Amino acid sequence: MTFAGSSCYVAVSMYKLRPYQQEAVQATLAHFRSTRQPAVIVLPTGAGKSLVIAELARVARGRVLVLAHVRELVEQNHAKYVALGLEAGIYSAGLDRKDSHQKVIFGSIQSIARADESFFSDFSLLVIDECHRVSMEGETQYFQVIQKLQAANREIAILGLTATPYRLGYGWIYEYNAVKKLRHGKSDRFFKTCIYDLPVKYMIKNRYLTPPVRIDSPVACYDFSSLKLAGTSYVQKQIEALLKDQNRITPVIIKNIVDMAEDRHGVMIFTSSVAHAKEIMQSLPPRISALVVGDTEDEERDAIIAAFKARKLKFLVNVSVLTTGFDAPHVDVIALLRPTESASLYQQIIGRGLRLAEGKTDCLILDYTGQGHDIYAPDIEDDKPASNAQICDVVCPKCGITNHFWGIVHDDGFIEEHFGRKCQGAEISRTTGEIVECGFLFRFKRCDQCGLENDISARNCQHCSHMLIDADTKLKEAMALKDAHVMRVDSMTLQASRDKKGNDRLEVSYYDADANVLKEYFYLDSRESRTAFNFNFVRFHDRLPGERFEVASINEAVAALPRFRTPMFVIARKHKYFWAVREKIFDK
Repeated sequence: MTFAGSSCYVAVSMYKLRPYQQEAVQATLAHFRSTRQPAVIVLPTGAGKSLVIAELARVARGRVLVLAHVRELVEQNHAKYVALGLEAGIYSAGLDRKDSHQKVIFGSIQSIARADESFFSDFSLLVIDECHRVSMEGETQYFQVIQKLQAANREIAILGLTATPYRLGYGWIYEYNAVKKLRHGKSDRFFKTCIYDLPVKYMIKNRYLTPPVRIDSPVACYDFSSLKLAGTSYVQKQIEALLKDQNRITPVIIKNIVDMAEDRHGVMIFTSSVAHAKEIMQSLPPRISALVVGDTEDEERDAIIAAFKARKLKFLVNVSVLTTGFDAPHVDVIALLRPTESASLYQQIIGRGLRLAEGKTDCLILDYTGQGHDIYAPDIEDDKPASNAQICDVVCPKCGITNHFWGIVHDDGFIEEHFGRKCQGAEISRTTGEIVECGFLFRFKRCDQCGLENDISARNCQHCSHMLIDADTKLKEAMALKDAHVMRVDSMTLQASRDKKGNDRLEVSYYDADANVLKEYFYLDSRESRTAFNFNFVRFHDRLPGERFEVASINEAVAALPRFRTPMFVIARKHKYFWAVREKIFDK
């Protein structure tokens, strides 16, 4: 595939692209000039993905297919393109059109998947809107369409656009973020590289989006804490049962929404079920409220949405149908009365209220779920290690990349501890094109043969291939030995002491719940002894691995006690008349 205008790209259209939109287009041109690996552009809801798609389709010299999963997006993307004064076709049964000969075709995935084989013959660029929905596992419609397009043209360029590049239960949809130089996803990802990534905070700071004002549980909230995921979604019957038990709360919540929205223009209410939505409608002002559900007839749905956009309706209640592809800039209140399975879905919902509109200064986010999703931060693939953990930024001391890990963060921003294991930093090799990871280990297990630090999940040493014994095995083996003592540690202390010769030393004591104690000692009176202490104790115990932190004296070590984490278990071996600590096992 080639694009008009060689290496020097200039945007020419009736729409003036914003600087970041031009950057996204330029990043796409640069990427596909060097490789045909599928790529992703991340633009927040309201950033104008339709204009980026239109510009890419305009400058492409070959034929372009633009896919979306709902007809609203097909219409929206098509409208932006034809507004450039250009002709384009639509292939969508829902829009009662099946064009196939124009240079640019905008289609729904459901209709395109059923198209004749001849339809797929000569496209050079495939653009997928809301590409986080793409799954190449099994015979999905996206899988079928992409296979047919690639069979017809092995050099086809494939670009995905999304505001939320991650899926619950799957993680990041791409393998490498070229902007942040981070390796996120696994090597089996269909999309290999994120070539442009624009954060929501940038959009708000630069006044491209409306600031959200979040108010959690203004008067009351539903209790969804007992809900459990069944795969990647909640069980609808459980949600309905919980709401039935808490139906007295609903009128109170709706009254609060009406009161809070008194001076507002457009209110979108996201509900859990049709029954829940109908219950909500009973408490809303009847003449200015409407309900849209999945079974709403197309004609009626279009009329309701048109009335809402024309501000003839103020309250629009919906059940899982307006989370994407819905554009009503005047919306200035988002009310969540449904549990959201992931941060990505939550962010899609919030995005409905962040578009700019005349006279609009902010958007109220009224959250009645008590779930506490973050408007800005994505899901982290690792399970939350503690109830009070939150996402924090951790800079790698080796490559300087900022990682996003779970951590314990104080109100003033001080990071008490983080749970990161391995730096996510990476670069693309200029010679091979392969992803080269930074490899720095914040948490590790050391090979007892060669001393190399390995990832804590590794089974064999990456240097000498020696089998690494996992923590459970170490405990079992130690408990089977007569000369070994395994202690479950309750607390740890550090204090200065002296040996029999009067030499100063650091005394580290580990206590169990019955006040039994195991001790180890460190001397810090020489450069070599201090290096050994930092290598053997600080590296293992440090709550903030990766930060440059070295202990130079016994007093410094004692003062640093709050920084050191306490091991879960200590394994000691009998050495003549005392127990010598040989192994410490920490909570991962």
